[in-house]
Amino acid sequence: MKVNEIIEKYKVIPVVVINKAEETAPTLKKLVEGGLPIAEITFRTACAKDAISAAVKEFPDMLIGAGTVINGEQCRFAIGAGAKFIVSPGFSKEVLSVCQEKNVPYFPGCITPTEIMEALSCGLDILKFFPAQIYGGLKAINALGAAFPGVRFIPTGGVDNINLAEYLANPKVYAIGGSFMMKGDIAAVTAEAMKIVKGSR
Repeated sequence: MKVNEIIEKYKVIPVVVINKAEETAPTLKKLVEGGLPIAEITFRTACAKDAISAAVKEFPDMLIGAGTVINGEQCRFAIGAGAKFIVSPGFSKEVLSVCQEKNVPYFPGCITPTEIMEALSCGLDILKFFPAQIYGGLKAINALGAAFPGVRFIPTGGVDNINLAEYLANPKVYAIGGSFMMKGDIAAVTAEAMKIVKGSR
């Protein structure tokens, strides 16, 4: 399956912050136990590249991507380490250029009509909406979706198992992203999220 097909199937992208490379395997194992073979490992920490490399090596059946990628150098590091998709908090033409060169899907953060129009002009129509709740949540997504019928969103920030079903019921929502699964019992919270996804179909 292609990257987009896997994301659309599972509907949830866990945002994973790894502080030490050795934490990678036990953390991702819990996601897999919960039924979700996807991880967006963020570039918020110094070991991100090593964590992505370890994830790709130890979990070859997982879809491993990189998040919080804000420049071309980080993007090259991430893809070089094996990341299969790239996510940014905002839109970066520099990151887009690297992703196009490497043929890797790019999901930039876009929250304004101007940003969305710029992304569309570059051929992107699946966009991260971050931070979702702060910028209006589903009301904002519905309003933007009306103006841009060809765009679908990946809302991230403020989405969890409490409101997950409501988000997934919206046709403008392609998938959701979030770190909520990484708190407490990762496997149990992830399994609950997958149960909600199954019930939303």
